[in-house]
Amino acid sequence: MSSPAPLAILAGGGTLPGRLAAARRASGGQVLVVAFSGITDPAGVADHEHVWLKLGQIQAMHDAIHRFGAREVVMAGPVRRPALSSLALDRRASGMLLRAGRRAFGDDGLLSVIVEELERDGLTVIGLDEVMTGVLAPSGHMAGPEPGPEGSADIRRGLEVLRLMGAGDVGQCVAVQHGIVLALEAIEGTDAMIARAGPLRRPGRGPVLVKASKPGQERRVDLPTVGVRTLEAAAAAGFSGIAIEAGGTVLLDREKVIAAATASGLFLVGVDPVR
Repeated sequence: MSSPAPLAILAGGGTLPGRLAAARRASGGQVLVVAFSGITDPAGVADHEHVWLKLGQIQAMHDAIHRFGAREVVMAGPVRRPALSSLALDRRASGMLLRAGRRAFGDDGLLSVIVEELERDGLTVIGLDEVMTGVLAPSGHMAGPEPGPEGSADIRRGLEVLRLMGAGDVGQCVAVQHGIVLALEAIEGTDAMIARAGPLRRPGRGPVLVKASKPGQERRVDLPTVGVRTLEAAAAAGFSGIAIEAGGTVLLDREKVIAAATASGLFLVGVDPVR
């Protein structure tokens, strides 16, 4: 069998970029990690060919990818949305944002614009599940007790709220208890939202964390992600369970996540989103 084509990984935070690079190299492919100052974990790229750039250096990014010889690009890892004034915008990045207009103000809108810019240059943007198999959450009950009628009702409520939020290109996560929305995810990220929701919980069964992609979201980038840290944060905040979009949520270290859910008594289920 022939080796996979050379791949460029645009690396956000966390461990996922390094894992993707290792998976591609294990299958015989060459990898270039494009790391971003202040965002990418240096430890995750140290063992792979990489280049360091600042956010906004679009032309330098394209030049590095083409010098490496990659035609395929994957985005991996979270990138907290910076203020425009903090970006090192080159001429190409400024032109890209000018063409994007209002689309650039939404998280998914901006990512879609970046995908379009990459494709304008003849590159192919692929989903991370095309590089690392088995990384997306399965459907159905995975761990812990069954959600029960009350938990299932909170899951449905959460999915409905996420659908409305997603239409405005805001957030991928919500905390719901007894049908009451305790917290919505914005720029702070999931773990911070969980910590904020914990003190707001009502007596009785704990809140449910519901996480799903946005309606019409660019599915090759910025899929919602759940790992052991999310389980630990939810358990510490008194949640009763977590519901994630089946086939649309990255489940890091699946066996460890399932073990953490079982040990903490939280349910973990994969659900179909409300579209």
